Amino acid sequence: MIERTAGRSRFPRDFWLYVASRFCTATESMLLRAAVAWHVYALSGSAFHLGLIGLVQFLPTPALTLVGGALADAHDRRRIMMIAQLVPLGCSAGLFFATRAGAASLPVLYGMILLVAVAAAFENPARAALLPALVGREAFPRAMTIAATNQALAFTTGPAIAGLLIAAAGVGMAYALSALLVTVSLTTLTRLRSPKPEAGRAGIRLQAIREGLGFVWRSEVILGCMALDMFAVIFGGASALLPIYATDILHVGARGYGMLASSFEVGALVASAALIARRPITRAGPALLVTVAAYGIATIAFGLSRWFPLSVCAYAAAGMADQVSVVLRNTVIQLSAPDLLRGRVSAVNMIFIGASNQLGAAESGFVAALANATFSVVSGGLGCLVVVAIVAARLPRLRRYRIDEPLTGRG
Repeated sequence: MIERTAGRSRFPRDFWLYVASRFCTATESMLLRAAVAWHVYALSGSAFHLGLIGLVQFLPTPALTLVGGALADAHDRRRIMMIAQLVPLGCSAGLFFATRAGAASLPVLYGMILLVAVAAAFENPARAALLPALVGREAFPRAMTIAATNQALAFTTGPAIAGLLIAAAGVGMAYALSALLVTVSLTTLTRLRSPKPEAGRAGIRLQAIREGLGFVWRSEVILGCMALDMFAVIFGGASALLPIYATDILHVGARGYGMLASSFEVGALVASAALIARRPITRAGPALLVTVAAYGIATIAFGLSRWFPLSVCAYAAAGMADQVSVVLRNTVIQLSAPDLLRGRVSAVNMIFIGASNQLGAAESGFVAALANATFSVVSGGLGCLVVVAIVAARLPRLRRYRIDEPLTGRG
């Protein structure tokens, strides 16, 4: 898997094609998400409707992602990714034409993001499971950090471009660029040589899905990492309320919205660069707890801020903390699962991620509708700190976990 030149290892061509494709799809995903959120708020002026976006995106995730994980363990993962990406391509193009025709209503927007979420339930497990097979086990920790840095850069680029395009040319042009980015990703994937599925792969059966769930349940450190991230982000997420902060609280408009939305990923990018420059974090358990607590504190600071530069810095700090936990969690999960189970284990992880992001968005929007945006964000940050305290007290194995210790079936 790893080529060697002049005594040094370098990643193969297929890894870089994978990275390039992921940059396009991650940029497109964040651009589309930011554009839809802005469009929904422009049409409705409602925090409740912003929260509803997260709920609609989450609805298909649990059941379909488990099926997607089993599919990724039974068939060509690259082909699954390509077929799934045809859906956001069609949806982005559809939203572009609907916007130009003045037909982009709230039901249309919700319907399109529902279809995109369905496709992601199949693409995400296949993409996550493909990476270790492209680089091999020894190089994977470094490859994971590079992939996370690439994703953070893409996540930074997407919202910033969305804000600039919306301000300069309207939301329809953001949808057009989304379709173009998916097209570039698909073109890149056609050149990637996907490893052939190993003999003995499980079919798409209920028993195969149960095997994946059972493996995660027995791996206590993995389950603890997933649960910590899920509940912390459900309570501490503020992304769904960014249009309200940009428009009604900070008064910075579409360009400020783009900066605000991308600042989280700028912080993630800085954290990724720092992780690349240093040796891998060995005491993963304590580091994870500390970074999630820092995420909660930064969220509280963002919620209370009324000065745009401070808001940007606080949201960037939340992104830095989140990125460290992402790298630690994904490294542990992928290296602890055999290739025959990697798609299904990745699917369970995607469910936790989907629950945290989408239910977190719903929670933020609904609480803001009942009270106000500031109360929603600040109380969420406090809830995140409570989650960290509970996990640290109830899961001593996670609290003491080192990434260089052997990982058994019980984690």
